[in-house]
Amino acid sequence: MSHHRIGMVVPSSNVTVETEVPALLARHRDATFSFHGSRMRMHTVSPEELAAMNHQRGRCVDELADARVDALLYACLVAVMAQGPGEHRRVESEVAAQLHERGVEAGLVSSAGALVDALAALGARRIALVTPYMRPLAEKVVGYLEAEELEVVDWTALEVADNAEVGCIPGERVMDAARGLDLTGADALVISACVQMPSLPLVERAEQELGLPVLSAATAGAFCLLRGLGLAPDLPDAGSLLRAGTPSLTRSAR
Repeated sequence: MSHHRIGMVVPSSNVTVETEVPALLARHRDATFSFHGSRMRMHTVSPEELAAMNHQRGRCVDELADARVDALLYACLVAVMAQGPGEHRRVESEVAAQLHERGVEAGLVSSAGALVDALAALGARRIALVTPYMRPLAEKVVGYLEAEELEVVDWTALEVADNAEVGCIPGERVMDAARGLDLTGADALVISACVQMPSLPLVERAEQELGLPVLSAATAGAFCLLRGLGLAPDLPDAGSLLRAGTPSLTRSAR
């Protein structure tokens, strides 16, 4: 059984990604993992604080390079998407170059890029979203995904600005938001377009109830981390994205 060190760059007020991604990867049958975090100061999910947070990235990457991680997750989706279309490619390229300069060849995933890549892996082109953000930031996320040639058929913003409070959003509120979306013609539902909004217990439940593939920023990140490490992205109770050999779901009556 192989062992892999996972580095995570996270906002200082984020507690969910460091819970959900380890919980997901602990289900892998062929590998074990350790997790090593570095934090960027951010409390309020606003354009100003997100930009200030991004400026701390270099220090965090250096810290994780010192730990000689095998893979790195840049775990703040909206901080990247708020900077404009295609930003995840620039961020991932710059972080990879920084790691290379430190003598570390680690697989690199951003939460923003992971969501785009996971939707492509599912073959999803028409999607629905649940986001915790204030509406102006949620609109940036929608625009970012549409610039990736995805069609967002419906979306909702729960409008929670305090990032610590985002980590406390009840699962039933998220499920109610998902149930309120018009999913007609959608190929997939992103039940949490944010690594801080808890959703892991909801993914499989929502998939069975709503009858289409359901993923989150966390399950997308886990999928891309595993793929980058050359490990099978096959984990139980985490939705069809992370289930090998699952036939396409047919929408249930609603």
